[in-house]
Amino acid sequence: MRRRAGTERQRDRPKKRGPAGPAKRAAKKLPQRRAMIAAPRRGASAPKKGLGGLVRKASWRVDRLANRGLEAAYPPLHALLAWLLLQWRRLVALTGPPLRAAAALLFRLLASSERLLRRFAAAAARATTAASRVITPQRAIGSTILAVGICLVVSQFVDYRGVEIGQASYAGLPDVAAPPTVDVRTAGEAHSYLLIPIGLLAAALGALGMVRDRRRIGLLVAALGLIAVAVILLVDLPAGLDVGSQSSRFAGASAVLQKGFWAELAAAAGLVLSGLLYYARPCRIRINSSGRAASAQRRRPRRQASSQAKVARSA
Repeated sequence: MRRRAGTERQRDRPKKRGPAGPAKRAAKKLPQRRAMIAAPRRGASAPKKGLGGLVRKASWRVDRLANRGLEAAYPPLHALLAWLLLQWRRLVALTGPPLRAAAALLFRLLASSERLLRRFAAAAARATTAASRVITPQRAIGSTILAVGICLVVSQFVDYRGVEIGQASYAGLPDVAAPPTVDVRTAGEAHSYLLIPIGLLAAALGALGMVRDRRRIGLLVAALGLIAVAVILLVDLPAGLDVGSQSSRFAGASAVLQKGFWAELAAAAGLVLSGLLYYARPCRIRINSSGRAASAQRRRPRRQASSQAKVARSA
């Protein structure tokens, strides 16, 4: 009985409701639209009358025919491309292994040749380094002076002039037919073999220059070369071009200079050049205390800039 009385009380109580939100306004009814009437097409797709319409219709037809042609040609083209791709794959499968083997062999040969070249270059560098210790500039120029001095001595026993008879008659003929030569003399006969002691002295100075480092040796050799050049040009040249009594004995006689003259002239000029080269060659400079201090000052690191402006100027 008590339970029934409690339930009746609960029924008689008013139900609780939550707080109501803002009041909603009723939406206004929009007026009903009128029915739309289809208007005639006046856009780009609408057919036109006259020549423009005919051209547009013709272009549409051509476009359709082209599309149909492409659609019809696509399957055979696709099949052809697929067949070509299949043949290409077969060709690659057949020729790929031998080509790879040939390429591998080629690159192995290139690698082996590179190793051989590197070894040869290293051996050549070692050989030149060892040779540079033996063949110094001093010894090389001294040996050159020695060789040139000997050449000057040898050139004194070579014919340096002669008198050719009837040289004008042999003009235009081959070298086999040469005019007869008379009154042939050696280079030493013109100046009583004066250049022989000069050549021997120059050779001795060259040998001395190979052993001792004296820059005055180069000046002495250059002076001897100048003396030899002066003798050759002032004595041998006029005597070599002088016909002498042969002009009265033979018609058309003319004096010519032969190989001995040019050999002794080249040897004398070589003495001058080699002597100057020996004097002006690079030499070792002894570094004293002031030189060491200057080099240390050059190697000293720079001080850092104290402001951004100095940093910008240094950059």
